[in-house]
Amino acid sequence: MTKLFQPLTLRGLTLPNRIAVSPMCQYQAQDGVPHDWHLVHLGGLAQGGAGLVITEAAAVLPDGRISPDDLGIWNMAQAEGLARIVHFIRSQGAVPGIQLAHAGRKASTFAPWRGSGSVLAADGGWTPVAPSPLPFDMGWTVPTTLDEAGILTVIEAFMDAARRAMAAGFQVIEVHAAHGYLLHQFLSPLSNHREDAYGGSFENRTRLVREVVGALRNILPEELPLFVRISATDWAEGGWDLDQSVALAKELKALGVDLVDCSSGGLVPHQKITLGPGYQVPFAARIRVEAGLPTGAVGLITEPQQAEQILAEGSADLVLLARELLRDPRWPLRAANILGVEVPWPASYTRAAKGHVPLRRPLG
Repeated sequence: MTKLFQPLTLRGLTLPNRIAVSPMCQYQAQDGVPHDWHLVHLGGLAQGGAGLVITEAAAVLPDGRISPDDLGIWNMAQAEGLARIVHFIRSQGAVPGIQLAHAGRKASTFAPWRGSGSVLAADGGWTPVAPSPLPFDMGWTVPTTLDEAGILTVIEAFMDAARRAMAAGFQVIEVHAAHGYLLHQFLSPLSNHREDAYGGSFENRTRLVREVVGALRNILPEELPLFVRISATDWAEGGWDLDQSVALAKELKALGVDLVDCSSGGLVPHQKITLGPGYQVPFAARIRVEAGLPTGAVGLITEPQQAEQILAEGSADLVLLARELLRDPRWPLRAANILGVEVPWPASYTRAAKGHVPLRRPLG
């Protein structure tokens, strides 16, 4: 048995394999409610053999959406729409997960194909909130600084969203503290210029993340795993870095987090990322070893052998794929064939499975 297709048990949940669908914004929701696009998109990825299917970032408050077209879970209509999708994902043998998020100063922006920058109130946008009144970039809306009452509202919104997610049947909850969104904004000294209990020192800058995680762990059933996605580095001088990520991961472990999903960047437009296949894997490897916590690796993981090596060498416990699954939604089934592993196909597709030729077989 290859490592990629070994089950992974976290608390009372066992993933059938170690391939996860990374959260990917679709910009297809209406008032935060999912529609047929989300069912077909996520359902198709479940059919394709991924062990864990995580939704795109679901905003815990209306002003926490990245764009007006983003998914939300601040009301029951949204949760009820998601429940239909959850039911189908589970029917395909996959585990449904949801990423809970607040975009902070990067909220009220355009879907990528509609432009960039802030959506103005006249066009359906709103004024975002943030730890400090610092816009993401020139020309973006200056955010309103969250006071302590506003911070409490955010924490309570994460808790209410988690309750709705459980009611919808999700089996994994992931807190989004990466990619320059609100929780990441509190973590980084580049975006957090506060002088109160939520700014300045490492302890203060990590306070909101710890409070959100602690609040969720207190209300989640013992058997339900809790993930946190972080940007392991800002890729910018003076920002959040890997050393701080390791220190945070140790605290998250003590709070009951079960896996750290290791991404990077997204906080500032002047970041300088060194791209390459598996470029974020070393972050997952170091956090896994030094924090003693399971990790997920994500970012330019495209080939089955590459994913297998990441797990076999102990760099991570889970691989998350994003764009590669948009290109090839049946990637897990193809990976199993290439790696010589027998896995179940959807019953209606089994005729194709019998005639499937491994891509590693030489032609001619």
